[in-house]
Amino acid sequence: MKHADPFAPGRVSVVVIVHNDAGCVAHAVRSALAQGESVAEVVVVDDASADTTPDTLRVLAADSRVRVVTREHNSGGCGTPRNDGLAAARAEYVMFLDSDDALAPGAVDALLVAAAAHRADVVAGRCLRRELPDGRTTVWQPQLFDRSAGADLPGRVVEGIGQRPELLWDTLAVNKLYRRDFLTRRRIRFPEGAFPYEDFVFTARLYAAEPRLAVVERLVYIWYVRRQAADLSVSLRRATIANWQERIAAHRQAVEVLRSAGHRGLAATAQGKFLDHDVPMYARELPLRTRAYQHEWWRLTADYLGTFDAVGYAAARVPHRWLSRVIEALDEPADLGRLVELAARPPRLAPPYSEAGSAPAFGTGAAAVPLAGLDQLAAHELPIAVDGRLTLGRVARLALRVHDLYGRLAALEPRTVRVVLLERSGALPEYAVEATLVPEEGGWRAEAPLRMTELTAAKELTAWSLSAEVRCAGGEVVPAGVRAPAAGQARRRVVVRLGRPLFVQVHVAPGSALVLRVVDSARGLGRLAEGRVRRLRRRLRG
Repeated sequence: MKHADPFAPGRVSVVVIVHNDAGCVAHAVRSALAQGESVAEVVVVDDASADTTPDTLRVLAADSRVRVVTREHNSGGCGTPRNDGLAAARAEYVMFLDSDDALAPGAVDALLVAAAAHRADVVAGRCLRRELPDGRTTVWQPQLFDRSAGADLPGRVVEGIGQRPELLWDTLAVNKLYRRDFLTRRRIRFPEGAFPYEDFVFTARLYAAEPRLAVVERLVYIWYVRRQAADLSVSLRRATIANWQERIAAHRQAVEVLRSAGHRGLAATAQGKFLDHDVPMYARELPLRTRAYQHEWWRLTADYLGTFDAVGYAAARVPHRWLSRVIEALDEPADLGRLVELAARPPRLAPPYSEAGSAPAFGTGAAAVPLAGLDQLAAHELPIAVDGRLTLGRVARLALRVHDLYGRLAALEPRTVRVVLLERSGALPEYAVEATLVPEEGGWRAEAPLRMTELTAAKELTAWSLSAEVRCAGGEVVPAGVRAPAAGQARRRVVVRLGRPLFVQVHVAPGSALVLRVVDSARGLGRLAEGRVRRLRRRLRG
């Protein structure tokens, strides 16, 4: 009887890399095998594991599609084992999978259909980040892959990403299907050895090779974020200054790859992405770091930003240009609170509002940095500040103050403010209330009632982020986070609801953002305490 060739055209090799991850690797491998006959083989590269991973792999290898490649010496990174797996792969297409993640059901077939229909060298799909243990999920780069967030790339095909340079924001290697021959002919490989953020360089090499790239809307990859793991992934080690050094080194090399290939426009876009994403992400966490970390981070960042050209800066959002220009201009961290708020999502420029000469500026005197481009921002881009003060009770009172921004907001004639509370796990619908704005010197004020009993549902512990939408006379809507205007805003109170106690906590997050936590049971109080212990351990570990 003649058997079908498992490596006939249209099949996939899934490369799984593993090091000391016996507890998770079986789930990853089985998620690949569950894709069906389209997966010709699962190549598992064991990077010299010292735990029971080899025993787990021997059991998995009972399936004829599982092939184990064992390295004698640990490489120190993810790049070398992925390259080994790629060299061992035999199918027409290849995918990469980490041992603590999973492929989504039906992912391979969805990617193969697009590859065949569009003769694509690469097909990218949606990746979901799932926080463990709470299960909160977010879409990776939603502006690229999530239609509900406004993405228009799903369903499209591009001939080289010069047509859609925003694809540079997708620095993942694992949410894609690759034509193996394309990677081989173009000599696209990962950096070898102990090279964190290897995906930055790999994807830069991929994009520099101008592949025919298709994008699908389908969920293809599940990225498990394990914040309690004994060995944190590189993206969760931000508390160490070495992590920032490694990120800069990888980004610098990625930019050079694009520039050397003649893609100067893409290199500038990559610099703009660093200003828009990487710098703000780390800046938001500076209040959690030691003074020594803050100073070294500032020095490293200023040195690297000094290599950016004007075109790179022009590719970034205006408020993030201000943030980076301040870091470049000052010798050491200063006015850190306001800078962290400028790195918030969305950015906000908190008072005081100073000027250099007659022009808006951040800071005063010789250290003042002009707020260039403020007059060019659209209404929805204005980095306005909205202060919030909560008075707790069964019906809480949220007193709001909306600050004018050098006359830009006043020119729009604000009328009302809509306060939106989003439950952080995404399990509950938003809660919103609208209030009329009353003019006062330097801005506007409003008061909004919040019914605490509507913020509990059936959950034991809920955490709510507060945001605002300032609605203006011409229909313009200006979004902003709600901030604590001064220290001392955090407070707790027990509210009685139908004879049962309801524990309410006002929390001020780094960057002065207001967060409301509502606990409906003793178990919920325990979860709240456990969360505080975990955060303390992470800070001590850093």
